[in-house]
Amino acid sequence: MIISQEIPSSDRSKGEPPSGLFVCDFDGTLLRSDRSFSNADLKALKQLDELGIVRVIATGRSIYSLNTVSISELPVDFIIFSSGAGVIQHPAGHIIRKVSLEAHEVSRAIEILQADDLDFMVHRPIPDNHIFGYFESTPANEDFKRRIHLYSQFTFPLDEASDGFGPATQLLAILPPGDCQPVLDNIRKKLPDFNVIQTTSPLDGQSIWIEVFPTNVSKSLTVSWLTAEFDLDSAQTLSIGNDYNDLDLLEWTGSSFVVENAPDDIKDRFPVVASHNESGVAEAIQRWLATAPFKDSK
Repeated sequence: MIISQEIPSSDRSKGEPPSGLFVCDFDGTLLRSDRSFSNADLKALKQLDELGIVRVIATGRSIYSLNTVSISELPVDFIIFSSGAGVIQHPAGHIIRKVSLEAHEVSRAIEILQADDLDFMVHRPIPDNHIFGYFESTPANEDFKRRIHLYSQFTFPLDEASDGFGPATQLLAILPPGDCQPVLDNIRKKLPDFNVIQTTSPLDGQSIWIEVFPTNVSKSLTVSWLTAEFDLDSAQTLSIGNDYNDLDLLEWTGSSFVVENAPDDIKDRFPVVASHNESGVAEAIQRWLATAPFKDSK
């Protein structure tokens, strides 16, 4: 893997060190169905700043995809994007960390996914990871076709011998709706030194996306790096999410919540707050602050 990173900084008032860290998923958690943000959620995020708490978004979106939403005024300090492969200082937009697969790792992963007759994409390194090559095995995969159409100006087909792609941020296999566990288990078995993550398609809300990253890339691993840089530990953190690609993060942070619109099997494992359309983020923050030891530190 290839890692490039800088020391993060936070504009805490009077130079005081942060007292905690809050991290929130984006789509289906903070971002509402109409692509807007709840006023209550925004107010709660500003309250965290007053308490000296670092505010982080953790999303599977690329920088390009993030910029299709109006986020310039979003009151957060960092955006972890591409499921942890990159980190932006917000609102400056400066990339302070990026991780990619080396060329030989990419070739190996391509070979495995081709052998398993999967439909998949291979994404260029950050900041150009909205550009991808694709390999199609099954012509009836509508979600796969939809994503290619959505990014049509940035895509190109891969051939059978795609061993010269070079470094990549990730590979992304798209499966039709149904039981993906056998495929997921098989990929993890064949690629044990990669991090293989499951998420629900943000396009049709049903298809399964299987993302293949360097072994040190996930939301929790990148949040752990950021937390350590501020000399904080997991006990001083809160996360909130809504999908399977949030599980590692929800399990890592000291406090965790999921929104009402999360799948039932995830809601069975974590405390539940209101949906993304009903200010669930604000509810989670208030419940956390009611018991957090730093709530009266300012």
